[in-house]
Parts: sequence; C-alpha cells; structure tokens
Amino acid sequence: MATVTLKGNTFNTSGNLPEIGTSAPTFNLTKNDLSGASLEDFKGSKVVLNIFPSIDTGTCAQSVRQFNKEASELENTKVLCISKDLPFAQARFCGAEGIENVVMLSDFKDGGFGDTYGLTFTNGPLETLHSRAVVVIDENGRVAYTEQVPEIVDEPNYKAALEALMDG
Repeated sequence: MATVTLKGNTFNTSGNLPEIGTSAPTFNLTKNDLSGASLEDFKGSKVVLNIFPSIDTGTCAQSVRQFNKEASELENTKVLCISKDLPFAQARFCGAEGIENVVMLSDFKDGGFGDTYGLTFTNGPLETLHSRAVVVIDENGRVAYTEQVPEIVDEPNYKAALEALMDG
C-alpha cells in the first residue's frame, strides 16, 4: 500500500500503482453517456490516466484543465480523467469549463479500477475515493510512467508525465 498525506495527515491506499514496464491492468469504467469504456478501447494509442478524488475540488479540476491543454496536443495520445464522481457531475464540469480534449470516466459502479490500480483510499476522510495519481501507458499497453502524488492537495508533475509520453 502507498502512504499519502492530506494537509500533513497520513492515509493509506489499497495497494501500489502498477510497475513500470508491466502490462497495464485492464479496466471497465463508465463514460458520461453511461456507456462503458475499457483500456482495450484505446489500444494503439498512448494513454494518460489522470486519476483524482473528485472533479469538485480545485486541484482535481486544475489537473483536468492542464492535461486538456497540454497532453491533448500530442499525437496519438488519449487523456483519460478518472474519478468516482457520477458521470453527470463530470459532464457538467466539462460543459461549464469547455473541456473537450479529454475523456472523462467514472469508477462509481464498483470501484474496480481503484482496487486494480491500488489507489483506493482505505482510511481517512476520502476513504473509498481514489488518490491523486498519473499513469502513462505506451501504444503497446505497457506502463511507461507512474506518479502517486504524495500530498493529495498538490498537483501532479505534468512535465514528467508529458516527457514520458514523448520518450515512449
């Protein structure tokens, strides 16, 4: 399990992010139109998994805006923004913010994504939500980069994630 802090208070996740060089675990999530989406749907593309607790917090919203702006400009790259928010809330946010270059996905049905990727909080005020993390997957479905953001109110290292996309 990983240890993450929230304003200096320590909390745990259900496991660790997948190891670099391994095959990315598959997942089934829900799109804003309530249809399903899996990792297989993005096969052949570079994929950024931008994972966060809730779209309704400032840091989470900023990470979606930032990846919408930067990573979406890269060729053959899909940015998947994943939380346990309801798809309706994700759609509302994207509509209000003019977010069009990322795919919003929800793990609200069973939390299987969070469990598989080892990032579900197991204690604390955000228990059952996802920790803030970034996973970059190459065109062959292998994990190229991971970041478990150690302080939940901090933004991820966008530069390192983008460099992993360009190196891949």
